[in-house]
Amino acid sequence: MYTIISGTNRIGSNTLKVAKQYQVILKEKGIDAGLLSLEHVNVMTRNAHFEKIESEIIIPTNNFIFIAPEYNGSFPGVLKMLFDTSKSNKLWWHKKALITGISSGRAGNLRGNDHLSAVLNYLKITVHPNQLPISVIDKLLDEQGNITDENTLIAIHQQLDDFIIWCSRHKAH
Repeated sequence: MYTIISGTNRIGSNTLKVAKQYQVILKEKGIDAGLLSLEHVNVMTRNAHFEKIESEIIIPTNNFIFIAPEYNGSFPGVLKMLFDTSKSNKLWWHKKALITGISSGRAGNLRGNDHLSAVLNYLKITVHPNQLPISVIDKLLDEQGNITDENTLIAIHQQLDDFIIWCSRHKAH
């Protein structure tokens, strides 16, 4: 099972727009990926809603795709709190992840991708090496919130193709 995590809780974010486009592209490739938006998730408390996300989304997922915006040279604290509040050894260990960083600046959240990769590795999640930084995201989105830049779309398709093949070759035991 694949799940895309939109790594911010900001309402109407570009992160969620990109995550939804990843979901559409995966559907075109024959994969029905779930989407977890952190917009209305209270990551500060292990309440019934949080535990439902764990049991219905995180536990069944083997392959995560993180869309992480740049926040102050890293990734959002709400995403870190998702890991910190969860029962990490039961939920995350021995799974796979793909990281895409986005920013309105020119680095595409390279530093945040590195930080997120380090946290995922600590959680015993194997991170795919093709971490895509998408820069100037606000200039790449059309009025409907879709990336229309041909080179960016080629890079996304290649990244997803690599991840799909990699996941099929490295299935969990």
